[in-house]
Amino acid sequence: MNASLPDVPEVRVVGLPLLTSGFDLVERLDLAMHLKVHGPLRPVAGEQLAGLAEAIGLRGRGGAGFPFATKLRAVAESAIRRGVRPVVVVNGSEDEPACRKDTVLINRAPHLILDGALLAAEALGARTLIVGVTRDSTEASVRAALAERGLSDRRGSRLRARVQRNPVRMVTGESSALVRSADGGPALPPGRKVRTADSGVGGAPTLLSNAETFAQLAVAARTGADRYRRTGLRDEPGTVLLTVSGAVARPMVVEVPTGVPLRYVLQLAGAPPLPQGVLTGGYHGKWLDPVTAHDAVVSRAALEACGGALGAGAVLPIGPGTCPLGESLRVAHWLAAESAGQCGPCYLGLPAAARGLADVLDGGGPTALEALREVTRAVKRRGACKHPDGSAAFLESTIAAFTDDLAAHVLGDGCGRPVEGVLPLQDDAPQGEAPSGRKLAVDWTLCQGHGLCADIVPELIQLGPDGFPSVAEAAVPRYAEARAQRAVRRCPALALRVEEDPAAPGAPRTLPMLSRGRGRRALGSGRA
Repeated sequence: MNASLPDVPEVRVVGLPLLTSGFDLVERLDLAMHLKVHGPLRPVAGEQLAGLAEAIGLRGRGGAGFPFATKLRAVAESAIRRGVRPVVVVNGSEDEPACRKDTVLINRAPHLILDGALLAAEALGARTLIVGVTRDSTEASVRAALAERGLSDRRGSRLRARVQRNPVRMVTGESSALVRSADGGPALPPGRKVRTADSGVGGAPTLLSNAETFAQLAVAARTGADRYRRTGLRDEPGTVLLTVSGAVARPMVVEVPTGVPLRYVLQLAGAPPLPQGVLTGGYHGKWLDPVTAHDAVVSRAALEACGGALGAGAVLPIGPGTCPLGESLRVAHWLAAESAGQCGPCYLGLPAAARGLADVLDGGGPTALEALREVTRAVKRRGACKHPDGSAAFLESTIAAFTDDLAAHVLGDGCGRPVEGVLPLQDDAPQGEAPSGRKLAVDWTLCQGHGLCADIVPELIQLGPDGFPSVAEAAVPRYAEARAQRAVRRCPALALRVEEDPAAPGAPRTLPMLSRGRGRRALGSGRA
């Protein structure tokens, strides 16, 4: 089973709705209905807007949790210092399989997001607004919302607004990847880290924040700080959007005030009364044990204090009938396949970590466990983005959270439970496979152990003690397709082939990076 989520799952609310106001009336709030539900919105001066964000403790809702007021002031100061117009970017990329809160907002309340973004643009004097999306549904909703407001990318417009569509990839939601794609480049993080507040789209100071963050700003601008702070906790007021999936009867997006017990949210979605564990913050998040999850409350600070994470607002319980380490292994394989393929610690380290966890589950003993710990330590703080850091944190949390199951696999014959696949993954991808639908295969009758393949695609092929490849075939991630073909062409013994993987559903017939003629020659004979 693979509990994949639709773009717009069921939406519920605890208490009074703020972000989800009007959802009980219509499926999508167009501009007219949006104004009926929320009312008009007046512009707010720059420092007043920063003061409002500061008064309500508004932090980014995309995972990092950076203070919005600090970011707003930094962009304003940089724009004034350099004498250039800043840019405002809404990050609507939500490509983690367990997250749908921003997708729900964009599909059902796009004008609330645009309200916040336009407030910021007016306050900063920005003349460019970009909304980054990765799904057909979100692109259609944003385009319709811009048209309803009469906004376009026409030259001479007072504010030029456009939609930036990117591929569905974990790394495309990273801020620098979105900026790079908006400038016409690939939707991948660059190797050099530069603050978008100093140099973002087109080199201009850029205010980039998550879709929910702008929607929260729009709500607060209408209600005022005092009224906004009446909801939720004193030190972290307002509401949060959570995506609840995993072992639940009703996967949903739910709006809750901060301070609500996590167990109440789980009960609302129909989670098991005593889950084995609850993953908080999504696939870059951390596991909570059943007792801690029962006592936890929903807020960034409270979850961090008990060892969890709010992150991008994903909450995933797992029931007693599945192997938690096996469930985590499926996620580890997916995280490895989502690498951009640019940084060695990521595209080599994450597959090695997934293999390490697999070795632990296969009875590799304490040696395998120590090897897994070593590789997760090695990948952290060494990439162009936070993907390796978040993936390593997830694996470290898995090892720490399920000690009894870990002992059963390390010291015995395993926990004896099947892997039910309750944690959602995109495209129902089978365990350990990359979405390319191809595999790199070794013909042992021809292989002479030259080892060139291990130099070209070290994340796929490693050499054994005898100097020959240690695997007969390996799934090819999307980012490694071109290099896999290069390994085929350069093998002196013609012992490599890239083949269709019959186990991969919907596998493409040809590799997109190659011409049809070159693809046939490489696949058929192993020759260039």
